[in-house]
Amino acid sequence: MSVIVDTCIWSIALRRQNTSTSISHSLSRLIEANEIVMLGAIRQEILSGIRNPAQFEKLRDRLRRFTDVRVTLQDYELAAEYFNLCRRKGVQGSNTDFLICAVSSRLGVTIWTMDRDFENFQQYLPIELEKF
Repeated sequence: MSVIVDTCIWSIALRRQNTSTSISHSLSRLIEANEIVMLGAIRQEILSGIRNPAQFEKLRDRLRRFTDVRVTLQDYELAAEYFNLCRRKGVQGSNTDFLICAVSSRLGVTIWTMDRDFENFQQYLPIELEKF
């Protein structure tokens, strides 16, 4: 069961001081099982905004354990299609969120997020959301 872990989950587990042990435990299980699908865009979001250089380097080094899945030309095109479809339906989202949806759709993997936008996307896009 491979899973794209959205930035908000990583943020809860890695940046905050154990605010949710169930999220941290679920993420640890996925890491141990080698089930994480990492996108470069998610890696960038996780690392962005860390002011302390030592903390940045520590987190960067921890994340290097995960190899980024290759994002293809077709993924970017599909993400744009998803963006346009959802926009026509009155559903807004970020470019990164639609890229996550496109890669998820291509690879047939679930998305683990707490971002409610994905529930709106799921009404129109062939994505599956993980509930831990």
